[in-house]
Amino acid sequence: MPLNGDLHDGGGNAGAVIMRKMAIWTVVVLWVLLTSASMGFSLGVNWGRSSSHPLAPATVVAMLQANNVSKVKLFDVDPLVMEALSGSKIDVMVGIPNEMLRLLNASKKAAVDWVHNNVTRYVDNTGGGGVVNIEYIAIGDEPFLHSYGELYKPFVLGAATNIQLALIRAKLGDKIKVVVPCNYDVIQSDSYLPSKASFRPDVNKTMSQLLPFLNKHASPFVINLNPFLTLLQSKNFSIEQALFLPISHSLKDGHKAYNNTFDASIDSLATVLSKMGFGNMDIMVGQVGWPTDGSVNASSSNAQSFMSGLVDHLESKVGTPLRPRRPPIETYLFSLLDEDLRSVSTGNYERHWGIFTFDGQAKYRVDLGQGSGNLVNSQNVDYLPSKWCVVDNNKDMTNASTEALNACSSADCTSLFRGGSCFNITWPGNVSYAFNSFYQQQDQRADSCDFGGLGLITTVDPSVGECRFAIGLRTSFSCTIHYDCLRCWVFILIMYSFVFTV
Repeated sequence: MPLNGDLHDGGGNAGAVIMRKMAIWTVVVLWVLLTSASMGFSLGVNWGRSSSHPLAPATVVAMLQANNVSKVKLFDVDPLVMEALSGSKIDVMVGIPNEMLRLLNASKKAAVDWVHNNVTRYVDNTGGGGVVNIEYIAIGDEPFLHSYGELYKPFVLGAATNIQLALIRAKLGDKIKVVVPCNYDVIQSDSYLPSKASFRPDVNKTMSQLLPFLNKHASPFVINLNPFLTLLQSKNFSIEQALFLPISHSLKDGHKAYNNTFDASIDSLATVLSKMGFGNMDIMVGQVGWPTDGSVNASSSNAQSFMSGLVDHLESKVGTPLRPRRPPIETYLFSLLDEDLRSVSTGNYERHWGIFTFDGQAKYRVDLGQGSGNLVNSQNVDYLPSKWCVVDNNKDMTNASTEALNACSSADCTSLFRGGSCFNITWPGNVSYAFNSFYQQQDQRADSCDFGGLGLITTVDPSVGECRFAIGLRTSFSCTIHYDCLRCWVFILIMYSFVFTV
C-alpha cells in the first residue's frame, strides 16, 4: 500500500493522523541526520613502532579505546599488534612495506599469500577469534617520494593490482580498499598557489595509470601533509597560517583566499586531480601533525594550536575553497607516540611527532574523540627502575664530550640540538643527557654507564625544566640503534661545535 494511503484514518481521527505523520517525519529526519553524519569527516591516528622500547600493543590499544579513537593506521602487519586490535572495533589501515613492492608486483601468488597471512586470518572469525576491522591496505609508505627516485615507483601499480586481485579472490574486494599513501612532494607549484599545482613530471605517467585504478575501485587518493616542513621551506606561509591562527593577509589565488596551509594543500591536490580528469575523487589525509621537539617552532604549545585548529576545522565540515562542505573523508593524525628510531635525515623533529610521549603520556590537549577533557594516558606502564646515568663531575672531564658523542652515535640525542627542549641545559648537563639516553636504551645495564669511567648511576632525577631525562620501558622487544655509520658521524660532527663544547 502506498505510504500516503497509510496516513488516512478510516475513523476520521485527525489527531491520530497527525501523530502518525509526525512519527514518519521524525524517522525521515533522523535518517537524514545519520546519513549526513556518516558523510562527514573521520579522525584517526598513525601508530608507528620505530622505537627501541615500544609500549606493549595491548597497552596502546587500551589507550586508544580510553580516548575513543576509532581509526588507526599501521605501517605494517605485526601479529602482536593485530592480536591486540582484535575485537576492539577500531577500524584499521594496514601497510605493506616499500621493500615488498617488487615481489608483489612480480608475483600474483605472493600477493595471494600476503593477503591470506596478513588480512584474511584477521578478518575471518570462523575460528572463534576476535575480528580486526581492516578497512584499507596501503601499498607502500610514500613510494613516490622524490628522494627514492625509481627505487619503488615502477612496482607500485603492479603491486596494487595484484593485491586487489587477491582481495577479490578472498571475497574481500568489496570490503577492503587498496590505497597508495603519497607524500605531498608528488605535487609541485612554483608559486604555492593551488591553481598552479601539478604532479611532478617524473610521476605524471605513473599517476595517469594509478588514478584510473583507484577510481575503478572507489578508492580515495591518500596524501600525507607536512605543514611544519612547508613552513620551514616556504616564505609564502606564516606560522599563523600553518597553525590555523588568525592572520592579517590571506594567500590569494584568483577569487579564492586561503587562511591556512592545510586548505591550500588540499586544494592543490584537488586541482591536480581535476586536471587529470578525476575531480570527484575522494581525498584522504594519511598523515598530518606537528612535532613537539627537536627544532625551532617544534613545541607542545604549537602542536596543540595546530591539532586543535585542525580538528575544529574538520568538525566544522566547511571544506576548502575548491571543495566547500567536502572535507577529506578521513584524516589520520601523525603521530600517536614518539619514536626514537625514526630517521633524522630531514630533521631532529622527526622523532617527536607524538601526541603522546614514547611511554604514552599526553603532551598537550586535543580532542581525539574523548571530548573536551584531557587525554587519557597509558595505564600500567612497565618502567625500568628509577635510575639514571649521569657524568661524574669529580672525574677528569677531558674526554667527556667525546664520550657523549659516542653515546649519541647510538642513542637519541635530538632534544639537545638547537630548538630542542634540552638545548639550554649547557655543558656538562648535555653530556649527562647523552649518557642517560644510551643507558636507558641499553636496558640500564651497568656496563652501559661506564663511558671510560665518567659515568655515574644515580637515583636522583636529573631532569631540568622541560628537559626530561627519560626512564626506559621494560619490554620483551628492545634493540640498539644501528645507523649508517658514515651518515651518523657526519651528522654528529656538524652538531658537535654547539652541543658539547664548554
